Amino acid sequence: MKILIAVPYMDQVPAQFAQSLATIDKVGECGIAFQVASLIYQSRNKLATLAIEKGCDYVLWLDSDMVFPRDTLKKLLEVKDKGDIITGMYFRRVEPYHPCLFSKLEITDECADWDDLHEIPDEVFSVAACGFGCVLTPVSALFDVLSKYGDMFSPIGGVGEDLSFCWRARQCGYSIVCDPSIPLGHVGHYMVDRGFYEAYSKAKGEQK
Repeated sequence: MKILIAVPYMDQVPAQFAQSLATIDKVGECGIAFQVASLIYQSRNKLATLAIEKGCDYVLWLDSDMVFPRDTLKKLLEVKDKGDIITGMYFRRVEPYHPCLFSKLEITDECADWDDLHEIPDEVFSVAACGFGCVLTPVSALFDVLSKYGDMFSPIGGVGEDLSFCWRARQCGYSIVCDPSIPLGHVGHYMVDRGFYEAYSKAKGEQK
């Protein structure tokens, strides 16, 4: 199995991310590629093209502001029979800190309609789209999206590159799932993880 760990970034990366990446457990033939660009969709398209050219089986996408456990790649691969594109669980860095998951996503050339996910199941569950902070994609999905649309990550309908890819992939027949057992942190001025989100939600509920 050949896997590319793909890291798009803008500038310097946080120390927490560097430590997570340095200690991640590799699986199979595993390489790492960084790609800097002023526009993130350009970085993702270049990294995806590299994975296709190198004959990789999977790409593990890691944003440079994520913190993740060392067994992240192994755990994502363990649930690949439950969905094609697999994300861990992480949360926005700004209020209301919702999960970077979407229960609905519909896109046209002019606009997009989506719903945030609010209820978090305990087991692996399906979503309409996800952020790409920590996502495992089969290279077959990248190739099929490129073949059908001539593009993979360029934004459409006014949404970001991650949701645009998710929508294209779903049109190609690929499913998207989340494994909530993978605890991820989102680094900002402070780190947002599930414990932070649940404490925030509880406090907001008590204030009503």
